[in-house]
Amino acid sequence: MARKSPTEILATSPLDLTPYEDLYKHFHAHPELSKGERVTAEKIAIHLAQWNVYEIHTQIGGHGVAGVLRNGPGKTVLLRADMDALPVREVTGLAYASTVTMHDASGVEKPAMHACGHDMHITCLLAAAERLVRVRSEWSGTLIVVFQPDEERGEGARAMVDDGLYDKIPVPDYVFGQHVMRMRAGTVGSRPGTIMAAADSLKITLFGRGGHGSLPHQTVDPVLLAANVVVRLQGIVSREIDPSDLAVVTVGSLQAGQAENVIPDTAELGVDFRSVSLETRDKILAAIKRIVEAECMASGSPRPPVFTPTRHFPPTINDKQVTAELAATFGDHFADRFDADTPRTNVSEDFSILGTSQGRPCSFWFFGGIDSDLWDEAESKGCLHEIAGNHSASFAPAIQPTLRTGVDALCLAALTYMKKGGPYMEAQCT
Repeated sequence: MARKSPTEILATSPLDLTPYEDLYKHFHAHPELSKGERVTAEKIAIHLAQWNVYEIHTQIGGHGVAGVLRNGPGKTVLLRADMDALPVREVTGLAYASTVTMHDASGVEKPAMHACGHDMHITCLLAAAERLVRVRSEWSGTLIVVFQPDEERGEGARAMVDDGLYDKIPVPDYVFGQHVMRMRAGTVGSRPGTIMAAADSLKITLFGRGGHGSLPHQTVDPVLLAANVVVRLQGIVSREIDPSDLAVVTVGSLQAGQAENVIPDTAELGVDFRSVSLETRDKILAAIKRIVEAECMASGSPRPPVFTPTRHFPPTINDKQVTAELAATFGDHFADRFDADTPRTNVSEDFSILGTSQGRPCSFWFFGGIDSDLWDEAESKGCLHEIAGNHSASFAPAIQPTLRTGVDALCLAALTYMKKGGPYMEAQCT
């Protein structure tokens, strides 16, 4: 008798997602900022416990949660979702919009919003965890579901690993994750090799000599210095990076002074840069330092600048063989709604640390969250760029078919490698 495909296995036990739609709205309305995901983590652990089959570990690397379902011999597959929200004041107008404010990790009160879709990621993984329990007679192996804190600051995956994640749970054979994106709802996209860029952020402190605004000749103006730095940094990508390479340099903040008629002593820049190769990353970092130091010298700065790294995300590199095998499964299930060569993006993730720290293959994919009618209208007018995307205060994924697509994708990935008798793809190739 022919073995069932992952799609056929899922068809044997459809899951009513109505309760999960309500759960998604709950998470959306109750976001928690990075390092503060305590209540979210507690709700996740309670939800996993209701099936009495998951071995649950909490408080890993902060508020991280891991559930382990041991279901006989076979491969071990890890599915991951991130949990943290952003310091953004929501303007979607949704009935379940966030009105939450909370203190961030530094103690400053800020608005909170799931402006990056992590609420959708949580809900998809919880629903997938239930669905894989329902069809566990059809697969064999060990399933791990990981709910990671602090992704937005790029520290959560490393914190979980450093806090003994793999002393508590088995080391997986495969590590999988996904992200809802500004794509048509119901679609899925992946690619072998680099799919998401590395990202680094710096705080750069520039030093001047303050004084009265009426006497600029007696000062070294750090505001003018900072302005010159901002302009010069824009030339790195356009004049120093190969046009066929992907790179971005952004000055996201410039802070200096408190009054119109006072020249301050210092200015501070917040700089973010993205790259898809370590060589390009090193080149950008060297160029930033060269330009800043030269501008300080040209301005007569009394002290050298201070460079303080604030964030680092590694590139997300999909294992070629595993991603090809998943592409076959996704293509069979999603048909023309799946793109096996989706474009690389300069958006970044720390997901891959969960695999690369153990020398295990990773694969990461995108799934769309934009209502099809809205997408079609914007596409016909040539204004897709005007649709609110990730990190926007207006970001509002369509709950369906986004939720169902994300649940299916996670289940399909797990079943590709935990099918009884061995990986489904290996059977197809014999």
